[in-house]
Amino acid sequence: MFAKGADMRTKLAQIAVLVVEDHDFQRQVAIRLLQQMGVGTVLEAADGRGALAVLGEQRQRVDVVLVDLDLPHMDGIEFIGHVAKQRLASAVVVLTALDPALLNTVRIMARASGMRVLGTVEKPLTHAKLAEVVDLYFTADSLADKESSPDIDAGLLAEALASDAFEAWFMPQVAIGSGYVTGVEALARWSLDGRQVSPARFIPELERGGLIDALTERILAQACRWRKRWHDAGMDFVLSVNISMHNLVDVTAADRYQAIVQDAGVDPHDVTLELTESAMMHEAAQALNVLARLRLKGFGLSVDDFGTGWSSLSQLAQLPVTEIKIDQSFINGAAGDARNRAVVEASIQLGRKLGLVTVAEGVRNVDEWQMLAEMGCSRAQGELIGMAVPGDQLEAAIEKWRRRKP
Repeated sequence: MFAKGADMRTKLAQIAVLVVEDHDFQRQVAIRLLQQMGVGTVLEAADGRGALAVLGEQRQRVDVVLVDLDLPHMDGIEFIGHVAKQRLASAVVVLTALDPALLNTVRIMARASGMRVLGTVEKPLTHAKLAEVVDLYFTADSLADKESSPDIDAGLLAEALASDAFEAWFMPQVAIGSGYVTGVEALARWSLDGRQVSPARFIPELERGGLIDALTERILAQACRWRKRWHDAGMDFVLSVNISMHNLVDVTAADRYQAIVQDAGVDPHDVTLELTESAMMHEAAQALNVLARLRLKGFGLSVDDFGTGWSSLSQLAQLPVTEIKIDQSFINGAAGDARNRAVVEASIQLGRKLGLVTVAEGVRNVDEWQMLAEMGCSRAQGELIGMAVPGDQLEAAIEKWRRRKP
Protein backbone atom coordinates (compact mmCIF):
# COMPACT_ATOMS: atom_id res chain seq x y z
CA MET A 1 0.00 0.00 0.00
CA PHE A 2 2.79 2.38 0.94
CA ALA A 3 4.78 2.46 -2.30
CA LYS A 4 1.87 2.53 -4.71
CA GLY A 5 1.08 5.61 -6.73
CA ALA A 6 2.75 8.82 -7.72
CA ASP A 7 0.90 10.70 -4.98
CA MET A 8 2.59 8.73 -2.21
CA ARG A 9 6.02 9.15 -3.76
CA THR A 10 5.39 12.88 -4.00
CA LYS A 11 4.61 12.98 -0.28
CA LEU A 12 7.70 10.93 0.54
CA ALA A 13 9.87 13.25 -1.51
CA GLN A 14 8.85 16.15 0.74
CA ILE A 15 9.85 14.64 4.09
CA ALA A 16 13.15 14.39 5.96
CA VAL A 17 14.13 11.28 7.94
CA LEU A 18 17.07 10.90 10.32
CA VAL A 19 18.51 7.42 10.97
CA VAL A 20 20.31 7.08 14.33
CA GLU A 21 22.11 3.72 14.48
CA ASP A 22 25.60 2.92 15.78
CA HIS A 23 26.04 -0.22 13.67
CA ASP A 24 27.38 1.02 10.31
CA PHE A 25 25.92 -1.82 8.25
CA GLN A 26 22.46 -1.57 9.82
CA ARG A 27 22.49 2.22 9.37
CA GLN A 28 23.42 1.95 5.70
CA VAL A 29 20.69 -0.64 5.10
CA ALA A 30 18.10 1.72 6.60
CA ILE A 31 19.37 4.64 4.51
CA ARG A 32 19.27 2.59 1.31
CA LEU A 33 15.74 1.33 2.00
CA LEU A 34 14.46 4.85 2.71
CA GLN A 35 16.03 6.17 -0.46
CA GLN A 36 14.51 3.34 -2.48
CA MET A 37 11.11 4.23 -1.02
CA GLY A 38 11.56 7.78 -2.31
CA VAL A 39 12.20 9.70 0.92
CA GLY A 40 13.44 13.14 -0.12
CA THR A 41 16.04 13.82 2.58
CA VAL A 42 17.76 11.02 4.51
CA LEU A 43 20.11 12.09 7.30
CA GLU A 44 22.30 9.86 9.48
CA ALA A 45 24.11 9.75 12.80
CA ALA A 46 25.98 7.03 14.71
CA ASP A 47 25.02 8.09 18.24
CA GLY A 48 22.67 10.35 20.17
CA ARG A 49 25.03 13.28 20.56
CA GLY A 50 25.85 13.32 16.89
CA ALA A 51 22.18 13.07 16.05
CA LEU A 52 21.34 16.09 18.20
CA ALA A 53 24.03 18.02 16.35
CA VAL A 54 22.55 17.01 13.00
CA LEU A 55 19.06 18.02 14.09
CA GLY A 56 20.35 21.34 15.38
CA GLU A 57 21.77 22.15 11.94
CA GLN A 58 18.43 21.79 10.16
CA ARG A 59 16.44 24.87 9.21
CA GLN A 60 13.18 23.22 10.15
CA ARG A 61 12.03 20.30 12.24
CA VAL A 62 12.82 16.84 10.85
CA ASP A 63 9.71 14.81 10.08
CA VAL A 64 10.71 11.36 11.36
CA VAL A 65 13.61 10.06 13.46
CA LEU A 66 14.44 6.34 13.26
CA VAL A 67 16.44 5.57 16.38
CA ASP A 68 17.99 2.49 17.95
CA LEU A 69 17.55 2.46 21.74
CA ASP A 70 20.90 0.75 22.45
CA LEU A 71 23.34 3.54 21.56
CA PRO A 72 26.80 4.41 22.95
CA HIS A 73 27.40 7.49 25.11
CA MET A 74 23.72 8.55 25.07
CA ASP A 75 21.08 5.83 24.87
CA GLY A 76 18.08 6.16 22.58
CA ILE A 77 15.62 6.90 25.39
CA GLU A 78 17.70 9.86 26.64
CA PHE A 79 18.10 11.04 23.05
CA ILE A 80 14.34 10.89 22.40
CA GLY A 81 13.81 12.89 25.58
CA HIS A 82 16.03 15.69 24.26
CA VAL A 83 14.36 15.62 20.83
CA ALA A 84 10.88 15.81 22.36
CA LYS A 85 11.78 18.59 24.78
CA GLN A 86 13.45 20.72 22.12
CA ARG A 87 10.83 19.85 19.46
CA LEU A 88 13.50 18.84 16.97
CA ALA A 89 11.35 16.24 15.18
CA SER A 90 7.67 15.55 14.57
CA ALA A 91 7.66 11.78 15.03
CA VAL A 92 9.88 8.89 16.06
CA VAL A 93 10.22 5.24 15.06
CA VAL A 94 12.09 2.93 17.43
CA LEU A 95 14.55 0.50 15.80
CA THR A 96 15.19 -2.26 18.28
CA ALA A 97 15.72 -5.91 18.90
CA LEU A 98 15.20 -5.30 22.63
CA ASP A 99 12.19 -5.90 24.87
CA PRO A 100 9.15 -4.34 23.11
CA ALA A 101 7.71 -3.34 26.50
CA LEU A 102 10.12 -0.37 26.40
CA LEU A 103 8.08 1.15 23.57
CA ASN A 104 5.22 2.21 25.83
CA THR A 105 7.62 4.08 28.14
CA VAL A 106 9.06 5.91 25.13
CA ARG A 107 5.58 6.66 23.81
CA ILE A 108 4.38 8.26 27.06
CA MET A 109 7.55 10.33 27.38
CA ALA A 110 7.34 11.60 23.80
CA ARG A 111 3.63 12.33 23.93
CA ALA A 112 4.08 14.52 26.98
CA SER A 113 6.14 16.84 24.76
CA GLY A 114 3.83 16.67 21.76
CA MET A 115 5.88 14.24 19.64
CA ARG A 116 4.33 11.19 18.01
CA VAL A 117 5.69 7.66 18.31
CA LEU A 118 4.76 5.90 15.09
CA GLY A 119 5.79 2.46 16.33
CA THR A 120 8.67 0.03 16.49
CA VAL A 121 10.58 -1.88 13.84
CA GLU A 122 12.45 -5.02 14.87
CA LYS A 123 15.75 -5.85 13.25
CA PRO A 124 16.70 -6.97 10.66
CA LEU A 125 15.17 -4.13 8.68
CA THR A 126 13.19 -4.80 5.51
CA HIS A 127 11.36 -2.62 3.03
CA ALA A 128 7.99 -3.95 4.21
CA LYS A 129 8.72 -3.26 7.90
CA LEU A 130 9.87 0.30 7.29
CA ALA A 131 7.07 1.02 4.82
CA GLU A 132 4.36 -0.05 7.25
CA VAL A 133 5.51 2.15 10.11
CA VAL A 134 6.54 5.22 8.07
CA ASP A 135 3.15 5.06 6.35
CA LEU A 136 1.61 6.02 9.69
CA TYR A 137 3.23 9.44 9.40
CA PHE A 138 0.89 10.32 6.55
CA THR A 139 -2.26 11.00 8.52
CA ALA A 140 -4.35 14.20 8.44
CA ASP A 141 -2.84 15.57 11.64
CA SER A 142 0.77 14.94 10.60
CA LEU A 143 0.37 16.51 7.19
CA ALA A 144 -1.50 19.46 8.64
CA ASP A 145 1.24 19.94 11.22
CA LYS A 146 3.94 19.90 8.51
CA GLU A 147 2.12 22.27 6.21
CA SER A 148 1.10 24.70 8.96
CA SER A 149 4.07 26.21 10.73
CA PRO A 150 3.12 29.72 11.86
CA ASP A 151 4.09 30.92 15.29
CA ILE A 152 1.17 30.30 17.62
CA ASP A 153 0.81 32.55 20.65
CA ALA A 154 -1.93 33.60 23.04
CA GLY A 155 -2.81 36.65 20.96
CA LEU A 156 -3.35 34.65 17.78
CA LEU A 157 -5.40 32.06 19.65
CA ALA A 158 -7.54 34.72 21.35
CA GLU A 159 -8.22 36.27 17.95
CA ALA A 160 -9.19 32.87 16.54
CA LEU A 161 -11.58 32.28 19.43
CA ALA A 162 -13.13 35.71 19.05
CA SER A 163 -13.78 35.08 15.35
CA ASP A 164 -15.16 31.54 15.91
CA ALA A 165 -12.36 30.10 13.78
CA PHE A 166 -12.41 26.76 15.60
CA GLU A 167 -14.83 24.22 14.17
CA ALA A 168 -16.16 20.89 15.41
CA TRP A 169 -15.54 17.96 13.06
CA PHE A 170 -16.99 14.53 13.72
CA MET A 171 -15.59 10.99 13.67
CA PRO A 172 -18.11 8.12 13.54
CA GLN A 173 -18.15 5.40 16.20
CA VAL A 174 -19.60 2.03 15.22
CA ALA A 175 -21.14 -0.67 17.39
CA ILE A 176 -19.02 -3.71 16.54
CA GLY A 177 -21.89 -6.12 17.14
CA SER A 178 -24.27 -4.52 14.61
CA GLY A 179 -22.02 -2.40 12.40
CA TYR A 180 -24.30 0.61 12.93
CA VAL A 181 -22.97 4.09 13.68
CA THR A 182 -24.12 4.73 17.24
CA GLY A 183 -21.92 7.65 18.21
CA VAL A 184 -19.71 10.47 16.97
CA GLU A 185 -16.67 12.10 18.54
CA ALA A 186 -16.37 15.87 18.17
CA LEU A 187 -12.83 17.06 17.42
CA ALA A 188 -11.63 20.66 17.30
CA ARG A 189 -10.27 21.79 13.94
CA TRP A 190 -8.63 25.11 13.06
CA SER A 191 -7.79 26.39 9.58
CA LEU A 192 -5.22 29.18 9.52
CA ASP A 193 -4.49 30.89 6.20
CA GLY A 194 -6.19 28.01 4.42
CA ARG A 195 -4.14 25.31 6.15
CA GLN A 196 -5.18 22.96 8.95
CA VAL A 197 -3.28 23.35 12.23
CA SER A 198 -2.83 20.14 14.21
CA PRO A 199 -4.65 20.04 17.59
CA ALA A 200 -1.36 18.80 19.06
CA ARG A 201 -0.04 22.32 18.42
CA PHE A 202 -2.91 24.53 19.52
CA ILE A 203 -4.45 22.59 22.44
CA PRO A 204 -1.35 22.80 24.70
CA GLU A 205 -0.96 26.51 23.86
CA LEU A 206 -4.59 27.15 24.76
CA GLU A 207 -4.07 25.37 28.07
CA ARG A 208 -0.92 27.34 28.84
CA GLY A 209 -2.63 30.61 27.90
CA GLY A 210 -5.70 29.99 30.06
CA LEU A 211 -7.95 29.88 26.97
CA ILE A 212 -8.96 26.23 26.98
CA ASP A 213 -12.32 26.91 28.68
CA ALA A 214 -13.41 29.11 25.78
CA LEU A 215 -12.50 26.45 23.20
CA THR A 216 -14.18 23.61 25.10
CA GLU A 217 -17.42 25.52 25.48
CA ARG A 218 -17.49 26.56 21.83
CA ILE A 219 -16.87 23.01 20.58
CA LEU A 220 -19.42 21.59 23.01
CA ALA A 221 -22.04 24.11 21.87
CA GLN A 222 -21.34 23.51 18.17
CA ALA A 223 -21.40 19.75 18.60
CA CYS A 224 -24.70 19.84 20.50
CA ARG A 225 -26.34 21.98 17.81
CA TRP A 226 -25.29 19.41 15.21
CA ARG A 227 -26.48 16.58 17.42
CA LYS A 228 -29.91 18.22 17.71
CA ARG A 229 -30.04 18.68 13.92
CA TRP A 230 -29.17 15.03 13.29
CA HIS A 231 -31.70 13.86 15.88
CA ASP A 232 -34.43 15.89 14.22
CA ALA A 233 -33.46 14.24 10.92
CA GLY A 234 -33.83 10.77 12.44
CA MET A 235 -30.15 10.07 13.25
CA ASP A 236 -29.68 9.32 16.95
CA PHE A 237 -26.06 9.35 18.11
CA VAL A 238 -24.24 9.50 21.42
CA LEU A 239 -22.04 12.61 21.22
CA SER A 240 -18.49 12.52 22.63
CA VAL A 241 -16.60 15.75 23.33
CA ASN A 242 -13.01 16.07 24.56
CA ILE A 243 -12.36 18.19 27.63
CA SER A 244 -9.17 19.13 29.47
CA MET A 245 -8.47 18.68 33.16
CA HIS A 246 -7.85 22.45 33.10
CA ASN A 247 -11.58 22.79 32.43
CA LEU A 248 -12.39 21.09 35.73
CA VAL A 249 -10.50 23.44 38.03
CA ASP A 250 -13.61 25.65 38.29
CA VAL A 251 -16.32 23.93 40.33
CA THR A 252 -18.99 25.64 38.19
CA ALA A 253 -17.93 23.66 35.10
CA ALA A 254 -20.65 21.02 35.59
CA ASP A 255 -23.38 23.66 35.72
CA ARG A 256 -22.01 25.50 32.69
CA TYR A 257 -21.78 22.35 30.57
CA GLN A 258 -25.29 21.33 31.56
CA ALA A 259 -26.61 24.74 30.52
CA ILE A 260 -24.78 24.64 27.15
CA VAL A 261 -26.12 21.19 26.34
CA GLN A 262 -29.69 21.89 27.39
CA ASP A 263 -29.76 25.25 25.59
CA ALA A 264 -29.05 23.33 22.38
CA GLY A 265 -31.98 21.01 23.07
CA VAL A 266 -29.81 18.01 23.98
CA ASP A 267 -30.07 15.76 27.06
CA PRO A 268 -26.80 15.39 29.05
CA HIS A 269 -27.42 11.62 29.03
CA ASP A 270 -26.64 11.72 25.30
CA VAL A 271 -23.25 13.40 25.80
CA THR A 272 -20.00 11.74 26.90
CA LEU A 273 -17.06 13.87 28.00
CA GLU A 274 -13.60 12.43 27.28
CA LEU A 275 -10.46 13.01 29.35
CA THR A 276 -7.05 11.42 28.74
CA GLU A 277 -6.09 8.69 31.17
CA SER A 278 -2.81 10.27 32.25
CA ALA A 279 -4.48 13.59 33.10
CA MET A 280 -7.45 11.98 34.81
CA MET A 281 -5.36 9.74 37.02
CA HIS A 282 -2.88 12.48 37.94
CA GLU A 283 -5.36 15.23 38.66
CA ALA A 284 -8.43 13.26 39.69
CA ALA A 285 -8.28 14.27 43.38
CA GLN A 286 -8.83 17.98 42.78
CA ALA A 287 -11.33 17.41 39.96
CA LEU A 288 -13.32 14.57 41.53
CA ASN A 289 -15.97 17.01 42.74
CA VAL A 290 -16.67 18.22 39.20
CA LEU A 291 -16.48 14.72 37.70
CA ALA A 292 -19.00 13.42 40.22
CA ARG A 293 -21.36 16.35 39.55
CA LEU A 294 -21.13 15.78 35.79
CA ARG A 295 -22.17 12.17 36.28
CA LEU A 296 -24.97 13.26 38.60
CA LYS A 297 -26.29 15.50 35.82
CA GLY A 298 -26.29 12.57 33.40
CA PHE A 299 -23.10 13.10 31.40
CA GLY A 300 -21.06 10.03 30.46
CA LEU A 301 -17.35 10.13 31.32
CA SER A 302 -14.74 8.43 29.16
CA VAL A 303 -11.10 7.58 29.88
CA ASP A 304 -9.34 8.43 26.60
CA ASP A 305 -6.07 6.83 25.43
CA PHE A 306 -6.54 4.01 27.95
CA GLY A 307 -3.39 1.96 28.54
CA THR A 308 -0.90 4.83 28.26
CA GLY A 309 -1.36 6.53 31.63
CA TRP A 310 -0.22 3.99 34.22
CA SER A 311 -3.58 3.88 36.00
CA SER A 312 -4.21 1.33 38.72
CA LEU A 313 -7.32 -0.77 39.05
CA SER A 314 -8.18 0.95 42.33
CA GLN A 315 -7.97 4.40 40.73
CA LEU A 316 -10.13 3.39 37.79
CA ALA A 317 -12.71 1.69 39.97
CA GLN A 318 -13.04 4.78 42.18
CA LEU A 319 -13.69 7.23 39.33
CA PRO A 320 -17.24 7.75 38.05
CA VAL A 321 -16.39 6.77 34.48
CA THR A 322 -18.73 5.03 32.04
CA GLU A 323 -16.35 4.25 29.18
CA ILE A 324 -12.72 3.46 28.35
CA LYS A 325 -11.11 4.12 24.96
CA ILE A 326 -8.24 1.77 24.19
CA ASP A 327 -5.35 3.70 22.69
CA GLN A 328 -4.67 3.06 19.02
CA SER A 329 -1.01 2.30 19.72
CA PHE A 330 -2.18 -1.01 21.18
CA ILE A 331 -4.87 -1.66 18.56
CA ASN A 332 -2.66 -1.17 15.50
CA GLY A 333 -0.90 -4.41 14.68
CA ALA A 334 -2.33 -6.22 17.72
CA ALA A 335 -3.80 -8.92 15.49
CA GLY A 336 -0.24 -10.13 14.86
CA ASP A 337 1.47 -8.97 18.07
CA ALA A 338 0.96 -11.16 21.13
CA ARG A 339 1.94 -8.47 23.65
CA ASN A 340 -0.36 -5.75 22.27
CA ARG A 341 -3.13 -8.28 21.76
CA ALA A 342 -2.89 -9.23 25.45
CA VAL A 343 -3.16 -5.56 26.47
CA VAL A 344 -6.23 -5.04 24.26
CA GLU A 345 -7.92 -8.21 25.50
CA ALA A 346 -7.21 -7.40 29.15
CA SER A 347 -8.56 -3.85 28.71
CA ILE A 348 -11.78 -5.15 27.14
CA GLN A 349 -12.23 -7.73 29.88
CA LEU A 350 -11.59 -5.09 32.54
CA GLY A 351 -14.14 -2.79 30.99
CA ARG A 352 -16.72 -5.56 30.85
CA LYS A 353 -16.19 -6.50 34.51
CA LEU A 354 -16.53 -2.86 35.56
CA GLY A 355 -19.65 -2.39 33.45
CA LEU A 356 -17.96 0.11 31.12
CA VAL A 357 -18.37 0.66 27.39
CA THR A 358 -15.12 -0.19 25.56
CA VAL A 359 -14.14 1.79 22.46
CA ALA A 360 -11.18 0.87 20.24
CA GLU A 361 -9.41 3.88 18.72
CA GLY A 362 -7.57 4.04 15.41
CA VAL A 363 -8.95 0.83 13.87
CA ARG A 364 -7.33 0.60 10.43
CA ASN A 365 -8.25 -2.72 8.86
CA VAL A 366 -10.55 -5.73 8.85
CA ASP A 367 -8.09 -7.89 10.81
CA GLU A 368 -8.18 -5.45 13.72
CA TRP A 369 -11.98 -5.23 13.49
CA GLN A 370 -12.34 -9.02 13.56
CA MET A 371 -9.97 -9.30 16.53
CA LEU A 372 -12.03 -6.75 18.47
CA ALA A 373 -15.26 -8.52 17.58
CA GLU A 374 -13.89 -11.82 18.89
CA MET A 375 -12.82 -10.12 22.13
CA GLY A 376 -16.23 -8.51 22.67
CA CYS A 377 -15.25 -4.85 22.30
CA SER A 378 -18.28 -2.53 22.28
CA ARG A 379 -17.38 0.08 19.65
CA ALA A 380 -14.70 1.07 17.17
CA GLN A 381 -13.54 4.21 15.41
CA GLY A 382 -10.73 5.02 13.03
CA GLU A 383 -9.61 4.94 9.43
CA LEU A 384 -11.53 1.73 8.61
CA ILE A 385 -14.85 3.37 9.52
CA GLY A 386 -14.07 6.96 8.53
CA MET A 387 -11.96 9.90 9.66
CA ALA A 388 -13.31 13.15 11.10
CA VAL A 389 -15.40 15.32 8.76
CA PRO A 390 -17.34 18.59 9.08
CA GLY A 391 -20.89 18.24 10.37
CA ASP A 392 -22.53 18.71 6.99
CA GLN A 393 -20.50 15.78 5.59
CA LEU A 394 -21.23 13.26 8.34
CA GLU A 395 -24.29 11.73 6.69
CA ALA A 396 -22.28 11.04 3.51
CA ALA A 397 -19.44 9.54 5.58
CA ILE A 398 -21.89 7.21 7.31
CA GLU A 399 -23.37 6.15 4.00
CA LYS A 400 -19.87 5.40 2.69
CA TRP A 401 -19.29 3.15 5.71
CA ARG A 402 -22.59 1.36 5.12
CA ARG A 403 -21.56 0.57 1.54
CA ARG A 404 -18.03 -0.50 2.46
CA LYS A 405 -17.08 -4.05 1.52
CA PRO A 406 -14.50 -6.14 3.43
